[in-house]
Amino acid sequence: MNRENENIKNQHQSNGQMQDESNFKENESAGENNVENENVSEEEALPSHQEDELVNWEEKATEWEDKYIRLYAEFQNYKNRVSKDRLELIKSAGEDIISSILPVLDDFDRALKNIENTDDIEMVKEGYRLIHKKLHDTLQKKGLKEIEVSPGDALNYELHNAVAQIPAPSEDLKGKIVDVVEKGYTLNGKIIRHAKVVIGQ
Repeated sequence: MNRENENIKNQHQSNGQMQDESNFKENESAGENNVENENVSEEEALPSHQEDELVNWEEKATEWEDKYIRLYAEFQNYKNRVSKDRLELIKSAGEDIISSILPVLDDFDRALKNIENTDDIEMVKEGYRLIHKKLHDTLQKKGLKEIEVSPGDALNYELHNAVAQIPAPSEDLKGKIVDVVEKGYTLNGKIIRHAKVVIGQ
């Protein structure tokens, strides 16, 4: 009987310890949950001034995005407008030059008709000289200018294009320009054709 009483007593003590441990674990778990809930609550609930600041930054980001889109669209429109204006300028410039040359073409047509009805060579020559001068003056008004070059000038690769070399007729023409094969021209200061020259050697 004493042994049975001791067993029953020990069993009650063991059950009591297990119950205490279970209660301790439950209390500890509940405490951890409370701490986690407090942390989550603190993270989720931002101060009002931070929330306002975040909203302000979002509004600014949206505003800058809108400005960028409008600026990009305006720039594309500007590029298209400039390209269109440039093409129109090129077309109008060509039209202007052609229109200025048409009177010269009319003079050539009249000169050709007169050649068929005259035997006066000197009059024909004079007519062509006048037409040539008219054409030259017309192009000069449009910015065309002849590159001046004469025999004896030094070769300038920025203005001249040496197309041949021949024995120099004199010592002072060695390495110098001996003859001009084709005239060079500038248009409004820009070289559009180099003068083709022959160099003495």
